[in-house]
Amino acid sequence: MFDQILLFFVSLFANTLSSLAGGGAGLLQLPALIFLGLPFSIALGTHKIASVALGLGASVKHLKHGQFEWALILTLILSAIPGVVLGANIILNIPPAIAMAALGSLTIALGVYSILKPNLGIDDTPKHQTKSGYLIGGFGLFIIAVLNGSLTSGTGLFVTMWLIHWFGMSYGRAVSYTLIMVGILWNGMGAATLAMLTEIKWDWLPALILGSLIGGYLGAHLVIAKGNKLVKRAFEVMTILAGVALWYKALV
Repeated sequence: MFDQILLFFVSLFANTLSSLAGGGAGLLQLPALIFLGLPFSIALGTHKIASVALGLGASVKHLKHGQFEWALILTLILSAIPGVVLGANIILNIPPAIAMAALGSLTIALGVYSILKPNLGIDDTPKHQTKSGYLIGGFGLFIIAVLNGSLTSGTGLFVTMWLIHWFGMSYGRAVSYTLIMVGILWNGMGAATLAMLTEIKWDWLPALILGSLIGGYLGAHLVIAKGNKLVKRAFEVMTILAGVALWYKALV
């Protein structure tokens, strides 16, 4: 019972921050599963399944307020199908320390890039809304989808930044796409693939899913209520913390 309560509150806190920043739930949730005794592969598969609930919780809020472009949604879907499945098959053959150290470095770079560009993502400035723009954008999303399927946490942050950088979205709008498409579709595909490849700790999932649902809803509420400046700051904090945590896990 104590483990279930602990799992719920860790999941609630991690997913509220993730829903606000556009990714990074694994910063707390995955290490907690490992700390409580799960091997890396089982913890990763269990975390992936629970993280789908984050997208479901956030979508309740964002779908009421967001205006989504079907061309971009289609790009996200087509990029995800091969990338996530490929990544989920790759991860079980890569030493976890190498994977986490590499992802940690890239994640910190995202936060530093955002800090150095104070006006980045504050307003919507649509760009690359052409056939070639969508193709290049889709290729970038495919690379991130491979990371999403294969590595432990933080790839939602990469999608958020790519949508801002390439398509000119504001932070709030990019986070809404990330949480709905990545949280539900990408993580759902990765979870299904990992469930076929590794064991899942099914009896821990109810507490994790409940925390993810509530946290996703709360974070989405803050995004809509507080605006892009708060989301930008949350994104920068989460990327740097996630990167440092991944470095630490890679070393210990």
